[in-house]
Amino acid sequence: MAQLYWHTTGTGNRDLVLLHGWGLNAEVWRCIAEPLSAHFRLHVVDLPGFGRSQGFGALTLNGMIDALLPHLPEKALYLGWSLGGLVASWLALRYPQQVTGLITVASSPRFTADEESWPGIKPETLAGFQQQLSEDYQRTVERFLALQTLGTQSARQDARALKEVVLSQPIPTVEVLAGGLEILRSTDLRDEMDRLQVPLLRIYGYLDGLVPRKVATLLDQRWPASDSLIIEKAAHAPFISHTQEFCTAVKAFSESV
Repeated sequence: MAQLYWHTTGTGNRDLVLLHGWGLNAEVWRCIAEPLSAHFRLHVVDLPGFGRSQGFGALTLNGMIDALLPHLPEKALYLGWSLGGLVASWLALRYPQQVTGLITVASSPRFTADEESWPGIKPETLAGFQQQLSEDYQRTVERFLALQTLGTQSARQDARALKEVVLSQPIPTVEVLAGGLEILRSTDLRDEMDRLQVPLLRIYGYLDGLVPRKVATLLDQRWPASDSLIIEKAAHAPFISHTQEFCTAVKAFSESV
């Protein structure tokens, strides 16, 4: 039977739902839980099929939202990292009345690159990951985690922290991981997000190789009502490498909406 892992902690009077990225689980938020717990009621969830949320197959974005829906607070801020940013964005588009603000972290409305007009991950890179999953799961995930910290001063330490998060909880099935990669490969929310009705903060890492910083510039022009922050010397996991700066930005945004 499919069962979603959902845990609430913190003593603040505002709800903040944290949605993790591909291949990981809610333990990835351990580094920011303590500094944010005095300001928020933190809701940490293992996305369907990941970590402790076992029994799910590969899901679409709509399928993920439907699995999360029974657990959602009535009104909350949503923070989504990478794949979680797509989930949080789609949730804000489908149920804007439940979302008081949206924070996307190292995320993009379209992860795959279009050589002519849009920076991102090369389609063949994602296709390669999908193929390699069935051949060597552990090496594929380790390679993806290494890409997320590449170039930062604390790259080895950060990659080790991400790997520990993966290994600390049940491993997703190849089907679930492939489904997540398919969401990253095929989703394009740019037009839908033009109509977003809730306040938006976008946080990026200057050195991110998966969501290039040029995405921030393009979206600054396309979505002038949103706010953006590029954290220097950070890559795809800025909340791990630059925890204090990250938490300061989240708290400031929450106080403005």
